[in-house]
Amino acid sequence: MSDYRAWLPEVISLSRIAGEAIMQVYRGDITVTRKDDNSPLTQADIAAHQVIEAGLQKLTPHLPQLSEESASIPYSTRSTWQRYWLIDPLDGTREFIKRNDEFSVNIALIDHGKPIMGVVYAPAKDLLYYGCAGMGAYKQQAGGEVMRIHARTLNVDDLTIAASRSHTDAKVTAFLNKVSGNLSTPKTISLGSSLKICLVAEGMIDLYPRLGLTSEWDTAAAQCVLEEAGGQLTNHQGEAFTYNTKDSLLNPEFFARGVTPHNWSQYLE
Repeated sequence: MSDYRAWLPEVISLSRIAGEAIMQVYRGDITVTRKDDNSPLTQADIAAHQVIEAGLQKLTPHLPQLSEESASIPYSTRSTWQRYWLIDPLDGTREFIKRNDEFSVNIALIDHGKPIMGVVYAPAKDLLYYGCAGMGAYKQQAGGEVMRIHARTLNVDDLTIAASRSHTDAKVTAFLNKVSGNLSTPKTISLGSSLKICLVAEGMIDLYPRLGLTSEWDTAAAQCVLEEAGGQLTNHQGEAFTYNTKDSLLNPEFFARGVTPHNWSQYLE
């Protein structure tokens, strides 16, 4: 199994098993505690983490793992990793708590700072996105046909922009207003978790501007899907994200966009 692409079916299966563990909690009583940074934590986060950790350890015992629920590994250790798994067992915990179905399991394989495999599974929707470097990006809904997906080219007269359901603020509003004044008034879609990036990947929307902080496990899997679909996830300078290159696990602000390069930073305040 030296070819990492051979691991993809097992990783997809793991995402589904983790998703079922999440849904078992979702159908019952949700207990919420708080982490040190005051972000919410539920028993579903822990259950999914345990499923994925054990499964990946069995599949690739030689590869380290970095998960949102095991993020205390120091950079002095992480900096020695060339290839590793980067995991968010439950992306969109706030959406999970609100029971609006907009949460996902994110599993990425990172190689020398770049995501080379990404699996995003939304268990409440039974919606799967995945991609591997050089293999393209794919979507499967409720066990149906696997479809290859492609990001779309930009038409500035017909814009659709996604916003975070739980994190939209005055900065995003100002950005949208400036886009309206310079290009055209965009249609907006509010959605939770990394599913917004996947909507860019499948050509449903043109742009997802995230004008606030996220962590590396929030974006890596969906970034791989987006890049394999022909889009890009970049910082304000237009540079693609890389991973595990610094002590902090926080991402800068970003734009997830379709096929057409565009200087979206010019519309920031």
